[in-house]
Amino acid sequence: NIKLPPVPHPSIPSGKTTFHRSGEFMKYNRWGRNPNSDPEFAELVRKHYAGCVTYADALVGRILERLEKLRQTENTIVALWGDHGWHLGEHSVWGKHTLFEESLRSPLIFAHPSIPSKGEPTKAVVETIDIFPTLCDLADLPKPKFLHGQSLKPQLQSPCAPGHVAVGYSGSAQTIRNEKYRLILHIKGETELYEQSSLDYPTENLSAKKKEIAATLKLQLEARLALIGK
Repeated sequence: NIKLPPVPHPSIPSGKTTFHRSGEFMKYNRWGRNPNSDPEFAELVRKHYAGCVTYADALVGRILERLEKLRQTENTIVALWGDHGWHLGEHSVWGKHTLFEESLRSPLIFAHPSIPSKGEPTKAVVETIDIFPTLCDLADLPKPKFLHGQSLKPQLQSPCAPGHVAVGYSGSAQTIRNEKYRLILHIKGETELYEQSSLDYPTENLSAKKKEIAATLKLQLEARLALIGK
C-alpha cells in the first residue's frame, strides 16, 4: 500500500533513439493490459518489481548474516551486480534493451574487510568488466593478461576517487558514458547526447548544441571499441 513516486519522463522520446515497444515485457504479459495506457496496471507492475527487488535484497541479507554467524566475513569477498538496468515506464519503455541511462545503469556492490568506508556509495562511472580485475586485487591474485577492465580498488578505498568512461552497445547503436554525459551513436550516423549529471536524467538531445563534446566522446568511443575488439 505504499505510494510510489510518479514515473519520470514517461513520454515516447522524439527523434532517433533506441526506444522500442517493450516487446520482451509484452511477450510475458499475460494480463492483456498495456502499462503505458493503463495507469492502474502500471502501478501494479511497478509495485511487483519493487517487491522482487526487496525480496532479493532480503536474501542477500540472509547470506551476509550467515557469513557473520560462521565467522567468515573476514575471509570472504562479496560482489553483487546486475547485468543491466530496467525501465519502469521511463521513455514509455518497460524492460531493458535500450541505451538510455535507465537500462544501462546497474547495481554494483562490493563487501570486503579491507574497505574502509563501509556502506558509503561512490558516483564514479565504472564498468562490469572491472569486476574481474577488482576480485583479483582483493584476493591478492595476479591479473591475466587478457583483461580489459580496471581494478576498482581505488574507488573501494576512497569513494571520491574518479572513475572512467564506460561503453555499451546494442545491435544498431553504441554508447559511451563519462561522469557528465552519455553519447549514443547509431549505425547510420544519428547521434544523441544527454547530460546525465543529475538524478533527473534530462531527455534533451544536446548533440547539435554541444558538437565539440559529442565529437570528443565519439573519438573516445571508437578508440575504446577498437581496443576491446583486438
